[in-house]
Amino acid sequence: MRPPRLCQCGNIVPASIRCTCQQKQDRERKARHDARRPSARQRGYTSEWDKARCEYLAAHPHCRLCAAMGRTTPANVVDHIKPHRGDMRLFWTRANWQPLCTPCHSSAKQKQERDA
Repeated sequence: MRPPRLCQCGNIVPASIRCTCQQKQDRERKARHDARRPSARQRGYTSEWDKARCEYLAAHPHCRLCAAMGRTTPANVVDHIKPHRGDMRLFWTRANWQPLCTPCHSSAKQKQERDA
């Protein structure tokens, strides 16, 4: 187990925990981002998307990232391999879709995009 660390605000916190000041900064940063971000509907996530998503997951029921590690996990997210960033042609290109489970989409995929 790693020893506690000293936060920039002066608080001593366990090594694996974010300080309350860091949590507050995270919330504020996310709120600023969300305020500028278009709604899900404006980004293309409509009832038409819901239908296409269900069809895709029926045809591709297992998480691609888990499968690469030898695990069989049900997929419940259709991820855009290359972020579409509002490009509706790329949004609807099925070759740009991959089935993921929520943990992989929320962690591994997000890390990949941050590192890119």
